[in-house]
Amino acid sequence: MRILLTGATGYIGKRLLPILIKNGHHVICCVRDPKRFNPPESIRSFLEVIKIDFLEEETLKSIPKDIDAAYYLIHSMSNSKEYDKLESITATNFKNYLSTTEAKQVIYLSGIVNEDNLSKHLQSRKNVETILAKGTYKLTTLRAGIIVGSGSASFEIIRDLVEKLPIMITPKWLNTKCQPVGIRDVIKFLSKALLNEKVYDQNFDIGGSDILTYKEMLLGFAKVRGLKRWIQTVPVMTPKLSSYWLYFVTSTSYKLAVSLVESMKVEVVCRDNRINQILNVKPEGYIQSIERAFTKIASNQILSSWKDSQVSGIKKINISDFIDVPNHGCFMDMRVREIISKEEVINRIWRIGGENGWYHANLLWKIRGMIDKIFGGVGLRRGRTNPTHIEAGDALDFWRVLYANREEGKILLFAEMKLPGEAWLEFKIEKSKLIQTATFRPHGLLGRLYWYAVLPFHGVIFKGMINKITKHNKVNALS
Repeated sequence: MRILLTGATGYIGKRLLPILIKNGHHVICCVRDPKRFNPPESIRSFLEVIKIDFLEEETLKSIPKDIDAAYYLIHSMSNSKEYDKLESITATNFKNYLSTTEAKQVIYLSGIVNEDNLSKHLQSRKNVETILAKGTYKLTTLRAGIIVGSGSASFEIIRDLVEKLPIMITPKWLNTKCQPVGIRDVIKFLSKALLNEKVYDQNFDIGGSDILTYKEMLLGFAKVRGLKRWIQTVPVMTPKLSSYWLYFVTSTSYKLAVSLVESMKVEVVCRDNRINQILNVKPEGYIQSIERAFTKIASNQILSSWKDSQVSGIKKINISDFIDVPNHGCFMDMRVREIISKEEVINRIWRIGGENGWYHANLLWKIRGMIDKIFGGVGLRRGRTNPTHIEAGDALDFWRVLYANREEGKILLFAEMKLPGEAWLEFKIEKSKLIQTATFRPHGLLGRLYWYAVLPFHGVIFKGMINKITKHNKVNALS
């Protein structure tokens, strides 16, 4: 079957793709920026990639007419305050065009929306479902609450809270009930619902085997990790204060924190579990999902992470727009070192950031990350998805990977921190030399003042960094 997959670069899409191919389908992947899409070589011959922006109706003409079904995995809690309007536009454009194709079914992954008073985020999900239901195809909606898995936003937020705070004074919404579901089971539901007539024109709630409060989820996580935690809820913490609390303690962005706090005040419990019998899925419990996630983390098998999505950053960028580093009107800090072992240096570059740090002056990097958080940036807490593997589109602390090629020995990063300008950091090996270049394109006078204010630190940070990366190689300072 020919299956259209939207959100192919997202957390769910990256995990669903190999399962669809394993099941014998040919998958047409819709991506806004093809340079951010890096599927494994082993499955490339079973898919095709088309560049689509669902906000731009004209681009949908690239979608082939002869598709059998489609997955709608487009969600947004982006930096735009009007994300609900944007979601309505994308859903309308998708519905209108899909109705002109041969698609028999559309599968939409939504949120559990059983309460009368919904958050803006959940109300938007419900509105999208209403729009999609007006198409000529059969719509199947799977509604999930908290999704637990290695790299999921919920998992990472819970992990940050539990592992960093022995004592927590928390908002009263931690007593709200929810029914978390493991990412493994979500993928099972999505794949087994495909072209299954028993689920046509219906919506179902999908959840794990446990109904818990958010407080119980935190304590359950702590138990798995062998940690003792004390949690006290208080009624005086306002939604805004709760959002700041979540933002500063975890790796989430502030806008995402606001949306999460609003949604966490709404009970997300499944109406029934009839979909389990229809699709023959027996969902795992919460503790099992946590343990499975840590098994993946320990073996470096995290297939996707919410941090690599655009919503985790400050700027929604197309990699192709920034991959050509400018020269005109820019400040540059270039340093060159001769090296002996190219492979050794590449390995160090490919391990940069995250828990491994930046090789030199890590305290200064952490301070810069804290300052970024204070001003509404992403900070350093995003880390990286994999400790040794990097590909275009990945988040790397407060950078975004624009280009990564081991054979060339080149990696290019673009800053997603709060800056009065745009910044790039490039490492590349030419013959027997490592060239490290920091480029800053200032925005007006403030940008220039910023560059000169941080200039004294560059000698410490960038010189020390390249020296550590080329350590045990022949170090010959050329600049």
